[in-house]
Amino acid sequence: MTELALRSTGLTKRFGAQVAVDAIDLAVPRGSVYGFLGPNGSGKTTTIRMLLGLIRPTAGSHELLGEPMPAGAARVLPRVGSLVEGPAFHPYLTGRANLMRLDAADRTADPRSAKARIVAALERVGLLAAAEKRYRYYSLGMRQRLAIAATLLCPRELLVLDEPTNGLDPQGTREVRALLSTLAADGATVMLSSHLLSEVAQLCDHVGVMHRGRLVAQAPLADLRAGVVTRVRLATDQVAAGARTMAELGVTDLVTGADEVTGALGGLAPEKLVAALVHAGVPVREFAVVTPDLEDLFVSLTGEGFDVSG
Repeated sequence: MTELALRSTGLTKRFGAQVAVDAIDLAVPRGSVYGFLGPNGSGKTTTIRMLLGLIRPTAGSHELLGEPMPAGAARVLPRVGSLVEGPAFHPYLTGRANLMRLDAADRTADPRSAKARIVAALERVGLLAAAEKRYRYYSLGMRQRLAIAATLLCPRELLVLDEPTNGLDPQGTREVRALLSTLAADGATVMLSSHLLSEVAQLCDHVGVMHRGRLVAQAPLADLRAGVVTRVRLATDQVAAGARTMAELGVTDLVTGADEVTGALGGLAPEKLVAALVHAGVPVREFAVVTPDLEDLFVSLTGEGFDVSG
């Protein structure tokens, strides 16, 4: 079994009669970028708060970096960087001063290297030029960057980030994605909670899908994609003949429109289907293999559409 940076068994949280997180078994491999995917309200943030010891689970157990929680919190949390439910800093202090206060409160940090580490963290998130600006004047995107900088003040083996690109402009989002990829390449494990399908698709190699408090799927992203049926689309002015030929070759779940036919390709080679259509005299104005995306994956797992595609 691949060594895990994070593991949970039957992790559950109830608030009265409401079950917010329902017996989930997480397995986050070391060195992975793990996308914790689900719409807002699916239980992602509640799960992260339990994992970090911010709230107690109703049932179940979990480990961070091989240490049982909460018993091993004092040993393991200094090796974990986190961003949960947005940043919180002193509004009257500058970005640099806020990081200095955070670093001074960390008993595991070396005060002799504080200035150099703070400069490095600010530079890494693109905030060095705004280091002396008071936090109250930071934009939402700048506040998010400062929160990420706070997680980087000391080397971390595991980063648990809840919506880390929230509020960032497209350029800032790209920079954060590049930063997280670099951190993973350097050996850190990144658990990224997001409701943005595009963000997970571009950044993550493993995925856990939450839906109404339950973990409905968990696997390498490539494996999950492989489980979604590939469809083909034929544009033609002879829809009936095209559908008939496709059905004869084993294309299933056919859907016809005014000038197109779509269907599930199955194991059939696309070039064989095109050749058969041409041989049958069906005019092929356009033919495309529709690669399944994460929205298709989510629909296949939950039977529902995903409300935010990013």
